[in-house]
This record gives sequence, structure tokens and C-alpha cells, in this order.
Amino acid sequence: MTQKVDTKFKREPKRGSHDFKLACEILDAGKVCHVGFTLDEQPYVVPMAYARMDKQLLIHGSIASRLVKNLASGLRCCITVTHFDGLVYARSTFNSSMNYRSVMVFGVAHVITDTDEKRRCIQTLVDHLMPGRRSDLRKSTIKELNATSMLALPIETFSTKRRIGPPSDSKSDLDAKVWAGVVPLNLSAGEPVDAPDLIPGIERPDYL
Repeated sequence: MTQKVDTKFKREPKRGSHDFKLACEILDAGKVCHVGFTLDEQPYVVPMAYARMDKQLLIHGSIASRLVKNLASGLRCCITVTHFDGLVYARSTFNSSMNYRSVMVFGVAHVITDTDEKRRCIQTLVDHLMPGRRSDLRKSTIKELNATSMLALPIETFSTKRRIGPPSDSKSDLDAKVWAGVVPLNLSAGEPVDAPDLIPGIERPDYL
């Protein structure tokens, strides 16, 4: 029997949405998700790399992984992706906040068993995490494919929530002589660091 998940927004409903396009935009902008599940009455939340392929989320791990084994057996899970976009400095502690975008996807993941499909999923994951890199890499061996489990979670039951914009101060605080506004935050790439055993003369590719 399929378990129904309540995705109604009880607090700040104006920030919530069930729009699939918006969910995909938020998912495509991230690279790390958190996978939540409960095993033997103990909750777990595991950070993992992910990618979206059409209407499903892809995660992968070792075939020996406890997470992978249990999700593959039909254990329900929740995958969450969050972007921290800014600190909102209001004129009071109560109204101070954060600007963010988040998606929660609920359901049961299934294992990708077909070899060609697994290769396609791995390619999608590499393209999402490291755009432009795949053309430089050798193909995964059968041994490597057999050692890796690829799971797909349908993006069917989900919810998004976000906050954007300036502080929402109380009218009684607007005359306070204190700065108010937003400090934007973003993730940026640093200078690449060569591997210590890199063959001399190899130049850094443009896609870095």
C-alpha cells in the first residue's frame, strides 16, 4: 500500500509551491542532497551527490552500503536539497531570517539494473557534477559498474519552499536606528589544485 505524504504548507504557505518546473530549477542548481530515512526506529540523514535525469533523482553508492541496501529493498526516503542564498538582517531578532530555496522529494527509490541504463545514469551524474569532464575520462569497467549501485527516486511527491527579498519588519520597528537589509551568499569555485602525481606538462582544462 502506498503511503500518503502530507505536503501541505502549514507555516508561511506563500513561500511554498508544488510547481514541477520550479522544483527542477532548484534541483539542477545544486550538487549535494541529504537523504533521510528511518531504520529500526533510528532516523538517519546522509549527505550525497545527486543529479536529476528527467523526472527522477539519481544517487549512487557502493553495493555494500547500508543506505543503498535498505533503499533498494523498498525503504521509504526523503531527499532534500537546500540553497542558502542570503542572511536577512531585520530590525529585530524575531523578524531576522534567511533567503533560501529548498526541495523535498518523497518516495521509494528503485535500483537501476540494466547495464546500459546504469552507464547513462553515471554519465548524467558526471555531467551534472563536473560539466565538460566526461569526454576526458575512460569508460567505467564492468567491475566498477558491478561495484556501484545506482538508485532513482521519482520526482512525483514533492514540495518546494523559498524565501526571497528584503526584511519583513514590524511597522513599530521601522524607525529604529539600525541597519536592515540582505547579505547575499553564494558558492564559488576556488583556484584548482593540481594532483601531486600529475604528469608534468598537462594543462588545466577550460571547464575547470
